[in-house]
This record gives sequence, structure tokens and C-alpha cells, in this order.
Amino acid sequence: MLSAPLLWLVVAYLGALAVLLVSAFWTVNSFTGQVVKQFTVANFRTILTEEVYRNVTLRSLGVAAAVTVICVVLAVPMAFYMAKVASPRSRKWLVIAILTPLWASYLVKAYAWRILLANGGPVDWLLGGPGNGPGYGLFAVILVLSYLWLPYMILPIYAGLERLPDSMLEASADLGARAGRTFRQIVLPILIPSVFAGSIFTFSLSLGDYITVQIVGGKNQLIGNLVYANIGAANNLPFAAAIATVPVVVMVIYLIAVRRSGALEEL
Repeated sequence: MLSAPLLWLVVAYLGALAVLLVSAFWTVNSFTGQVVKQFTVANFRTILTEEVYRNVTLRSLGVAAAVTVICVVLAVPMAFYMAKVASPRSRKWLVIAILTPLWASYLVKAYAWRILLANGGPVDWLLGGPGNGPGYGLFAVILVLSYLWLPYMILPIYAGLERLPDSMLEASADLGARAGRTFRQIVLPILIPSVFAGSIFTFSLSLGDYITVQIVGGKNQLIGNLVYANIGAANNLPFAAAIATVPVVVMVIYLIAVRRSGALEEL
């Protein structure tokens, strides 16, 4: 029973990553445009030495971190209300409400935010007229990505809070602890693995995204856009593969770092 999914994992997923890594060490002949299948680290040297690629990498990491922090700040109170305050009947409807945006097309939601943020959209109107809204740029990218990936943060935290016994909260209140102290000493330590589990989704999805950046990012470039540009107009697949290894390496390091927290068991 496990042979088919295991074969898919090894051949399609790990195999694709292996081909990606190998092709990152190739180059493209500048005259003929043909891929030269000879081992070289020129692509990685360019990424490490050229300031523009370092800036794009740092910008991408900053956007992914900002999206993750925003999602945590929004998800914790929402998940706590769902798990501990709402009635069991309301809880089911709240879960459905959280999942409903995931049923809509990614592109539809991104373009809807494009209309909202600029060109006389509702946000422009609320802030006093065209040109007063956030427009296009990094702020718009962070806002839209936070909206898109928020459910992936809420659900792991909600699952973690559901396993938190109500008796622990009642015992903390009986011993005289206020809500803030109960949250810091009882709820937060239990939530940390769930938060890390959600951050794996929000951070990785934001780090590699390029469609939202294309739609609302203006002139800003992130890692995903560089990969897309080198696959399309530049037609430099080896360099695109080299750039694509950057988020892969970052996520491997991040997964190793959070493994000790028990976050992987929360997925």
C-alpha cells in the first residue's frame, strides 16, 4: 500500500530536487543560448558576490518573517476564541469560515486585493481618495500574503489549543493568576510547537511566492520573481535553479532548528 506514494515521493519530489541541484551547477552559453552541462560554481558565486542578489534574498527573508509574525499575532486570539470560548456548535462554523477562503482561486484573491489597495479602490476611498492607499509595494505584498496564508497558521494553533485541558485554565484562575499570567505560563508554552508548525507553512509559502509580488509588488523583486524571470525572459535555467536552491537551503535549516520544539509532530 505504501509503494505507490513512496515511489511518488522518491521519484517525483526528491528526484526533482536532485535534478534542480545538479542543474544549478551548469551554465548557459551566452552566444548560442544552449545549456553547458559542465560542473561550475559560477552561478552560486554570482549569487553570493552580486549585491543585488543578496538584497533580494534579505528582502525575501524579511517579507516571509513579517508575514509569519502578522499571522501569529492574528491567529492566536482567533484560535483561542474558537477552541476555548465559542460554543461547540459555533466552533464548527468558525472552522468552516476559516477554511472557506482556501476554496477560492489564489489568482482571484490576489487580483481582488489589487483592486482594493489602489487605483481608487475601497482602501483608497476610505483613506481619502485615489493615491492615499498603500498602492503597490512591499507593504501590499506583506498584507496580501498575510491574508492568503493566515488559515495555515490558525488551524495548527487551534488544534494545539483543543488539546489544552480546560481544567488547567480553571486551576490557574483558582490559584489567583490573571489572564495575562495564565497565557504566558500555561497557554504559551503549549502553543509554541503549534506556532512553529504554522510558521513552516507561512514562512515557506511566502519565501517562494512570486505571483502576489507580480500582482501587487510594484517594482520590488523577491526570490520567486528572479526564478520566474530567469526561466522565462532570460531563459537561463541553470541560474534559475541556483536561485531556487536558496529558499530550499533556508527551509532545511529552519526545519532542523524547529525540529526540537516538536513542531513537526503538529503538522
